Amino acid sequence: MQLEEYKASLRADKPPSNAGGCLEALWHDGRNDWEAAHRIAQDIEDRNGFLIHAYLHRKEGDAWNAEYWYRKAGNSTPDCSLDKEWEELVIKMLELHSR
Repeated sequence: MQLEEYKASLRADKPPSNAGGCLEALWHDGRNDWEAAHRIAQDIEDRNGFLIHAYLHRKEGDAWNAEYWYRKAGNSTPDCSLDKEWEELVIKMLELHSR
């Protein structure tokens, strides 16, 4: 699946089948359901989950919490728009999912 196909899936009632937790969290966020995205992301105990969790707190406006999760993921807070970060996360997760 490519980014445009993933974006098109946002019009569906459910995330793409077997998307995995990271892509499912980003899918819910892409549909403006922060709560569902956060519920999923907070249960993903790896670097990718930490990045999504950080992004969600950045989007929420909780800079302190976002910085904590970025550090836990081994990253710093990105210097880009939230939309750009969402796309970059989706691309990364799609690449990892296709392996």
